[in-house]
Amino acid sequence: MASVTAKHEFIRTGNWPAKLVSRPWFWVLFLSFSFAYPIYRSLNRTLPGKLPIIAKVPEFKLTDENSKPFGSSELKGKFYLANFIFTRCPSVCPKMLEENQKIQKRIRGTGKKVKIVTFTVDPEFDTPQVLFEKARKLKASPYVWKFLTGSKDELLPLYRDGFKVPVEYPKEEVDIYDIAHSEKIVLVDDEGQIRGYYGYGKDDINKLMIDLGLLINRM
Repeated sequence: MASVTAKHEFIRTGNWPAKLVSRPWFWVLFLSFSFAYPIYRSLNRTLPGKLPIIAKVPEFKLTDENSKPFGSSELKGKFYLANFIFTRCPSVCPKMLEENQKIQKRIRGTGKKVKIVTFTVDPEFDTPQVLFEKARKLKASPYVWKFLTGSKDELLPLYRDGFKVPVEYPKEEVDIYDIAHSEKIVLVDDEGQIRGYYGYGKDDINKLMIDLGLLINRM
């Protein structure tokens, strides 16, 4: 019986991990490393670079879905995500608007700092009433998501020269559904400066959310 006990004691004392953890200095080193390593990583972490300033959006005043004036004055001090659609678009616009719905949910935690602004490229059809009905169908919050229209003379220079996005109209009026327009989201900062263009793919939207967060946190 004694020999069995001795054998068990030999196995136990010969177990080097057990010996190691029994030493006080091991726990001193372990706890020191546990606290020091996260600090080391935070101090040596490479932060993302600042987003470029691409252009300054000129001052504008259009009409929203409630037939009220809305423009750069109301957006002053706000970050906003500009996008360009038309309500009778049969191709890409429904998908873009669906993704905007998801974005609206994702920016809830930003309070009043961020807005979504949807500009029509078909102002002759997309009256405030038409945009209002579209906003209702999309369950767009009037405090977060605005829909804007105006005259072509106002909108085209703003789109092409201000937001730097393409808009082209068909040569034949009967082919109105062929309005060519940007399928990008334009990220605009709280000073009215364009900071990036993003597609509607999953990775692009995630990148947009990260960049928006960086801008807000660097205020």
